[in-house]
Amino acid sequence: MIKKTDVTVIICCAGMGTRLGIGTTKALVDVGGEPLIIRQLKLLDAFDDIRVVVGFDAERVINVVKEYRKDIMFVCNYEYEHNGPADSLKKALLGVRKYVITLDGDTIMNPEDFKRFVEFPNECIAVTENASGETISAMAQNGMVEVLSKKPGNMQWSGITKVQADKLRGTSSHVYEVLTPYLPMTAFPLRLKEINTPKDYENAMEWFVAGMSEE
Repeated sequence: MIKKTDVTVIICCAGMGTRLGIGTTKALVDVGGEPLIIRQLKLLDAFDDIRVVVGFDAERVINVVKEYRKDIMFVCNYEYEHNGPADSLKKALLGVRKYVITLDGDTIMNPEDFKRFVEFPNECIAVTENASGETISAMAQNGMVEVLSKKPGNMQWSGITKVQADKLRGTSSHVYEVLTPYLPMTAFPLRLKEINTPKDYENAMEWFVAGMSEE
């Protein structure tokens, strides 16, 4: 059983968010009057080892997070323009606990589903439907994720995982490729929306206003 005291949470929000076109990282997009990253942190109050990977507009992200919580560790990805999400993730792995929960800073999650994900006692990969027009696909069969890929699958994955830290130390710049050698892994259904484009943001806000309960 995975205990919270054995878990490090890593939120990756170093990217520029150019496809969204808001002039800052997607972690600072407004969701119901609050920055998205604050909504994420409110779901993580039970954890005492949280690391936020920053890059583009790092100072703003740090200031916003510190207004809510002072004990967050910040990790800088200075090469955010040239490397991928797995590179950001790996920069935060130094000294982590046995298990890591990974999150992307552009994701709105159903709070009840995420609470169940946090309480789930084993390793798992969160999968969903209709998270974004641009995301990584998952092929899930019999409750297990068998494939993560850019090719079409029957579910979607947007970076939320609970795994042993050593499984995140691969050489690829893409997290799904880093995880591939360890598949199959338990598929955990989680309702969420990922914000990559203006259309994604529009869909996410409609979903948020509807109570984050629609499939």
